Amino acid sequence: MNLVLADSNDLVRAGLRSILSKQKDIFVVGEARTSQDLLDLLKSFEVDVVMIDYTVDGFNIDVLANMKSKHKSVYQLAITPEQSAQVLVDALKSGVTSYVKKNCSIPEIIDAVRETSKGNAFFCGQIVKTIQEANLNVDELDYDAFSCDAVTISKREQEIIVLIAEGLTNAQIAEKLFLSNHTVNTHRKNILGKLGVKNTAGIVMYAVKANLISPNKFLFSASN
Repeated sequence: MNLVLADSNDLVRAGLRSILSKQKDIFVVGEARTSQDLLDLLKSFEVDVVMIDYTVDGFNIDVLANMKSKHKSVYQLAITPEQSAQVLVDALKSGVTSYVKKNCSIPEIIDAVRETSKGNAFFCGQIVKTIQEANLNVDELDYDAFSCDAVTISKREQEIIVLIAEGLTNAQIAEKLFLSNHTVNTHRKNILGKLGVKNTAGIVMYAVKANLISPNKFLFSASN
């Protein structure tokens, strides 16, 4: 995949470039020190993933939405220091595909790049925990399920999350996606485990906060 590093800190870019350039399937095709540098690079190169710290000098959150509108095929992987839950949610709404922290392990960062290039949403466990603690009802959280392990939400799981949030039953989802009821049920269980929630309400809350559905589709399915 072709990757662009976007961070105004020379040392951070050098470190990430050193790590990622050793991977045979990852090609760092450019580096940006400002939002304008980044947008210019995207016009000049065919890029699959942008790894960006939009919180540093020279960048702001607006560049995320700008990329999403002008370069729809480019996936965005945010990599920042610790942020508040609201900042994380705003980034997701602005177009970020995946989100990790700068203190994540090297294997986790590499995995994040690879999963993001496939269109999968990848979050380190700490990111998910921050969002959930701030936005979900305490009774819906399973704190024992949280760890610093990465959480990867596949494209199929994202599809199912949206359909669950729109109120479809397992049988209706199975029919719509041409899957068996057993397969849908397995996906649902996996989603609950990954998100650290106990029921459909928790899935819907995640879908709304991650901007997978509009709040006006906030429907709760009777089936859990």
